[in-house]
Amino acid sequence: MLYRKYGKTNEMVSVLGFGCMRLPVIDGNARNINDDKAIAMLRYGIDNGINYVDTAYPYHGDGMGGPGESEPFVARALKNGYRDKVNIATKLPSWLIQTREDMDRYLNEQLERLETDHIDFYLVHALNAGTWKTVKELGIGEFLDSAVKDGRIRYPGFSFHDELPVFKEIVDAYDWTFCQVQYNYLDEYFQAGIEGLEYAAAKGIGIAVMEPLRGGRLVRDIPDGVQAAFDKADIKRTPAEWALRWVWNNPDVAVTLSGMSTMEQVEENLKIANEAYSGSLSKKELDVVNEARNVFRQTRVSCTGCAYCMPCPAGVNIPGNFTYVNEYYLLDNDFQKKMLKETYNARISEKERASQCVECGTCEEHCPQNLPIIEELKHVAEVFA
Repeated sequence: MLYRKYGKTNEMVSVLGFGCMRLPVIDGNARNINDDKAIAMLRYGIDNGINYVDTAYPYHGDGMGGPGESEPFVARALKNGYRDKVNIATKLPSWLIQTREDMDRYLNEQLERLETDHIDFYLVHALNAGTWKTVKELGIGEFLDSAVKDGRIRYPGFSFHDELPVFKEIVDAYDWTFCQVQYNYLDEYFQAGIEGLEYAAAKGIGIAVMEPLRGGRLVRDIPDGVQAAFDKADIKRTPAEWALRWVWNNPDVAVTLSGMSTMEQVEENLKIANEAYSGSLSKKELDVVNEARNVFRQTRVSCTGCAYCMPCPAGVNIPGNFTYVNEYYLLDNDFQKKMLKETYNARISEKERASQCVECGTCEEHCPQNLPIIEELKHVAEVFA
């Protein structure tokens, strides 16, 4: 395992962090984590050098922002001495904060859920213009200072989902030690993007990257044109290796979080992480990734499949609908598109189809990508009618 300095914290963190958001579950129930498989995966990762474990208050919950099962799972997995081997990162649920007292209440609850007396890296979760305004006015800086002083957290940070100007405003408003941003070869200029990443790094803020594989979109069922681009390279790599190596090529990135769901994914990512040196990709290799990016950009909806929009009150399978419409726009001929329409109507039940959207807007309130979900669902309904 390779390690990098985490900004002004001066902590050395593993380049690969274990994201506890997409753990294996039983019977498709996000709240029913398969402990036997998931604990084995996490401990295997730690035994092979991972020292950064990322969770959050709502992970493995019902998708509505309330308490999920990820934090209690982490507590179970880190028993028998494993807690002493890692840094825990978790997040204050900013969307639930209504008073200054709420901040302490949620932090104390999380300490209990994680069965620990301190959290190493504590983030204000999913900041955007709205949540930032709320927590700033309620005294987020004073809260973080007091939590560091009394030892409940070691380092304060934030995760981010909004536009670059908002990111810079947040960076400049407090003495943050680290931040977490979405960054992958499709999202180089999305949200904070490379400019925000470099802006924060120049101030000594450690950089954690989320969605390096875009929720698996960069590795599962990739378009033929993307695979053809990769096949041109002299060095043969899996789609996951291309995507991760691209992120790790940036020297400003300290830790990259991967939400691994199987032991095979853990093993593959660990192998890649052992060679994750910054600046190690040649110009020719970067050109290969650029070609793959250009193919991917033909897709219509920039959905990562995070499922924050779920469950839909009307029963629509929002990520599923977007998966099909993106695939539709990558097809080359009318026959293939006709076959995909038939597949959509066979596999997406009528009650889950885009046409069932009632435009309540609940999904858009929870989408970290700020996607115009209602309008895009209307388009999906037109395509697959």
